[in-house]
Amino acid sequence: MRPILTALLLLASSWSPVHGQGLEYVKAHYTKFEYRIPMRDGVKLYTAVYVPKDEAQPYPMMLLRTPYSIKPYGVDQYRTDLGPSPLVCKQGYIFVYQDVRGRTMSEGVFENVRPHMTTKRAPKDIDESTDTFDTIDWLLKHVPNHNGKVGMWGISYPGFYVAAGMIDAHPALVAASPQAPVTDWFIGDDFHHNGAMFLPHTFNFFAIFGKPRPEPTAKASPPFEHGTPDGYDFFLAMGPLSNVDTKYFKGDVAFWTEAIKHGTYDDFWKSRDIRRHLKNIRPAVMTVGGWFDAEDLFGALEVYRNVEANKPPSNNHLVMGPWSHGGWARGDGDGLGNVKFNAKTGEYYREHIELPFFEKHLKGKVTPDLPKASVFETGTNRWRKFDAWPPRYTRQKSYWLGDAGRLVAAAPANGAAFEVFTSDPAKPVPYIDRIGIGMENEYMVADQRFAGRRTDVLVYSTDVLTEDMTVAGPIDVELSVSTTGTDADWVVKLIDVYPSDLPDPDPNPTHVKLGGFQQLVRGEPFRGKFRNSFEKPEPFEPGKLTTVKFTMPDICHTFRPGHKVMVQIQSTWFPLVDRNPQTFTDIYSAKAEDFKKATHRVYHSSRVGLRVTK
Repeated sequence: MRPILTALLLLASSWSPVHGQGLEYVKAHYTKFEYRIPMRDGVKLYTAVYVPKDEAQPYPMMLLRTPYSIKPYGVDQYRTDLGPSPLVCKQGYIFVYQDVRGRTMSEGVFENVRPHMTTKRAPKDIDESTDTFDTIDWLLKHVPNHNGKVGMWGISYPGFYVAAGMIDAHPALVAASPQAPVTDWFIGDDFHHNGAMFLPHTFNFFAIFGKPRPEPTAKASPPFEHGTPDGYDFFLAMGPLSNVDTKYFKGDVAFWTEAIKHGTYDDFWKSRDIRRHLKNIRPAVMTVGGWFDAEDLFGALEVYRNVEANKPPSNNHLVMGPWSHGGWARGDGDGLGNVKFNAKTGEYYREHIELPFFEKHLKGKVTPDLPKASVFETGTNRWRKFDAWPPRYTRQKSYWLGDAGRLVAAAPANGAAFEVFTSDPAKPVPYIDRIGIGMENEYMVADQRFAGRRTDVLVYSTDVLTEDMTVAGPIDVELSVSTTGTDADWVVKLIDVYPSDLPDPDPNPTHVKLGGFQQLVRGEPFRGKFRNSFEKPEPFEPGKLTTVKFTMPDICHTFRPGHKVMVQIQSTWFPLVDRNPQTFTDIYSAKAEDFKKATHRVYHSSRVGLRVTK
């Protein structure tokens, strides 16, 4: 599935599967009701409830809360699918969909990733936890023929509402599945990675989602017209971020207007970090994410980690598959771009993981116990089960930069040696070798040969491997660098280089050449001024050797015999990441004259640390 705009994909209310139940099935088996459910402060939230027509038994409820609309509206207008999958729908549940506060048909004022309130003293003290609690409480009292148990699920932004709803949860909420949940929009989810803005994703999303909605309405915002299919050209011509409002948003996107006042990790961003509130969670939790989720990979891993670290429930599970954003809920999940996984991973997840989780906790069905972590290992293309994530039994293996583009497994004798390149903000390195206007999901596995041929990208690779090497967990980066500027971004990519004689697939509709294919396994930017603190940025001293440390999100990948491990290092990744002026400044308000060429040195004392299974 190749989206033109990732933002448009996000607007799907529940990430409906490609092969849904169908309108006729839903209408034949369910009756729809609509309610305006009052919250403790008097605001009413628009809610659709689909009740099984078969009343021979009581049913648990499945609740999805979304900012993206629960259309179609009207009791005689039905969704074409219900629940997280057709399998769940056909088992029989009461499905509940709700427009969150201030969105579409619900009353109230919407706030993006509304901050959680740890102390509530009055009815006006509300957050997404209280709205979830009040919704469940009302449903239990007004919807007949339920069994007293409620589950929640949601992907992406709706995943945030699941995570928020787990906090101080209603006693009836016994099972929750945050899937690709938004957690922190400055450190790792969606709009910033390590303080660097993911430009097309942020721009395209808020150009649609950020429009004002003074009154409840079912009318959607119109799409943004870029005037070109070429995102590289569009965003380069746009100029500095200070031009976004001047040229396009015109002060009409409130969140953008507010966010650009906060160029550091201050209370504006910290208050929207749901991770710090994931303590003493009572419902059973199954957090789901995709290894190649371009949007909220960070959120899935972080929700699991934080729930696990703070008095977790007895059932706290992590599921990670080889999926793009929401890929587990639709399609076969047997490949992404030119990379094939030789397994219908989406079908497996829906049948053997998701359905048993809800059936067990909401209906008391006897199902196989889920392991602590169910993860798909790419490279070998197989499901793995672990009693902890990252796996308990790993050893540290570091690779250093060597002479002549070699990636070596021992610290070099001359760590003071270095490579040098010039980074020009006017000619940034493309993030993918094709034309597109948005953030292309496939960049997460894309061939990197095009980038390695540029003079502003450093390339290091190992000798050909003679045995499997499985890497499981986060990746540690420690760069020794200097620059002639006063700021710089540092982009590190871990790559699996295929054998040169690997045959092409048959059939081969994309005409890919797999011999020597350089598959991106993980890549991540780091905005250099935040190397010591996201709260208090610091300039680089020109020419001074400086250490930049950061952690890239987890992988579970086996580098096979005959393959090589490659690391690429660069300072631009455009337009995926906005351009750093390479002048120490507030980048949100930077001017064209602030953007300057800079010469960077990367020293051989730099290393990439991997966790290798024993």
